[in-house]
Amino acid sequence: MLLKINPYNPQERQIDRVVDIIKKGGIVAYPTDTFYGIGCDIMNKKSIERVYAIKQRNKTKPFSFICPDLKDIAKYAKISNMAYRNMKRLLPGPYTFVLAGSKLVPKMMLTKRRTAGIRVPDHEIALALARGLGHPVISTSATHADGTVFEDPSLLHDHFNKQIDVVIDGGPVPNAPSSVVSLIDDIPEIIRYGSGEVDIFE
Repeated sequence: MLLKINPYNPQERQIDRVVDIIKKGGIVAYPTDTFYGIGCDIMNKKSIERVYAIKQRNKTKPFSFICPDLKDIAKYAKISNMAYRNMKRLLPGPYTFVLAGSKLVPKMMLTKRRTAGIRVPDHEIALALARGLGHPVISTSATHADGTVFEDPSLLHDHFNKQIDVVIDGGPVPNAPSSVVSLIDDIPEIIRYGSGEVDIFE
């Protein structure tokens, strides 16, 4: 199903419809402030395994996930005062922060070092889905196995066909990756330079 949703003022009824699909174990493609993402409920193991299969990804590489705000991140990760201050300045925005995961994060979503990649994207649709669900939504770019980016949600819909239960058409997105910053042990480390300024960590 291809569903058009206003990216600036998402229609509540449409968001509720998608959230209901996610709650039932569905897979959704949705716009963010970087790429279109593929996601599901972080608490649904079967759904996560479906996303691994769609992405043809090794299970030793956990996906990052979206929280609706900084307060919500504190439930799923250990945030020091330094990390909180920096994240508050930059979020919502095109960043993935690597933090030590809390006990609430399912094991399969953590690295061997028990870390997790967490996002609060500057995109109303992505945030509305995480808010509506009540816990984080997995976030991995909706790209071809070879890394090719879909410029148009209708092409994405045609390509993934029955693998994805609903594709949200929220219009164009920047199609540029997020900056990835590790804040483990209060030692900022830039893992990937992407969208978003990272000067404060250099």
